[in-house]
Amino acid sequence: MGNVSEEVTHIRLTAWVHGRVQGVGFRWWTRSRALELGLAGSAANLADGRVEVIAEGVRDHCARLLAALRSGESPGSVDHVERWSPAKGGLRGFVER
Repeated sequence: MGNVSEEVTHIRLTAWVHGRVQGVGFRWWTRSRALELGLAGSAANLADGRVEVIAEGVRDHCARLLAALRSGESPGSVDHVERWSPAKGGLRGFVER
């Protein structure tokens, strides 16, 4: 199997989270959920008040992170997901920016 299997099953989730998501622990909460799911990426505040979440890993785990972002448990709300794309690699750990 090896690399071919990883290329098929790993994807990148990019989501822009709208709502009251800055200054409420949202990035920390997102990082905790992502690490629990074994995902790499980042959660970054944007100048317009949104948080950009980039997560890479197994498709099911990215989908579970997205579901968590949309759930009532998160300190914010996801308006929509802009893009699902193939994994690009090069991400290590999960950071708050």
